[in-house]
Amino acid sequence: MVLDLRLLSSFLAVVEEGHFGRAAARLFLSPPAVTQHVRRLESQVGARLLDRSGSPVVPTAAGVRLAGHARTLLDAAHAALDDLADVTQKADGGRPLRVGIMGHGSAELTPAAINAYRRARPEVRVEIRQLDFTEHVTALVEDRVDVAFVRPSPDDERLVADVLTTEQRIVVVHERSPLADARRSGVGVADLAELPLFSVPGHTPHSFTEYLYFDDRAQRRSSEFAVTPQEVLTGVVTGRSAGSGLRSFARYYAWPGAVFVPVLDARWESSYLAVRAGDDNPEVRVFRALAVALAKGMGPGINSRPLASD
Repeated sequence: MVLDLRLLSSFLAVVEEGHFGRAAARLFLSPPAVTQHVRRLESQVGARLLDRSGSPVVPTAAGVRLAGHARTLLDAAHAALDDLADVTQKADGGRPLRVGIMGHGSAELTPAAINAYRRARPEVRVEIRQLDFTEHVTALVEDRVDVAFVRPSPDDERLVADVLTTEQRIVVVHERSPLADARRSGVGVADLAELPLFSVPGHTPHSFTEYLYFDDRAQRRSSEFAVTPQEVLTGVVTGRSAGSGLRSFARYYAWPGAVFVPVLDARWESSYLAVRAGDDNPEVRVFRALAVALAKGMGPGINSRPLASD
């Protein structure tokens, strides 16, 4: 039996997102395509891999076991592609444009920019790579991606970044949290004193931790660690931690049991498109120009959209 990496990728995205629609958005596929991939994989392995009866969708015992293997296989496949990059670039006429996306990127602007680039440069392959919270500098510096949708602006002279969206800050709490009642009225940073915001690894860039913790004004930390939005939401809905983000986070991660609360007196923050300083790759310049142009039209409207809990 040969396992199709496309099927494994869709299955693992559903496991990590807990939702077929969010998995499809992350992979830039349609929900029916992701559903079909999972069904084909279940037929191939001869076992039900996902329990679809509730929300979020959770893996069965067989699914839990396969998810571990899927991560290993996909990581190995990505490593092999990176190792063969020089050879494949010569064979297919050029390297792909590797787009890194941290979390949901710059909201609706992210897929708009990627699709605009694909229309403008159909001959160039585009590879999408998910970045965790520790990678908003290293993915570019280590040449694992060519452009990256990140927040906040990387504090590193080796990188340059363009502002794409500017949004109100929010916190995400369990529905039984004392702050959940303020989902419409909002709270101040001072109200976050007892909120157990999730912890991040020590190698997370300082600029990112300042952003997460409102310049260290929200000082309490949970014992729960997270490096992806999915891990943040898992900690929230199980009552072990809370999270922070931009307003658009609520639209992309509307998990049952999670409530999004505006932080009224926090400084608004931006999302960015970051690239390596002095990168002379013409495809990077094209992508950057398209993203900045789209941001001028779409950016102001992104912050005005309602929260998921409105």
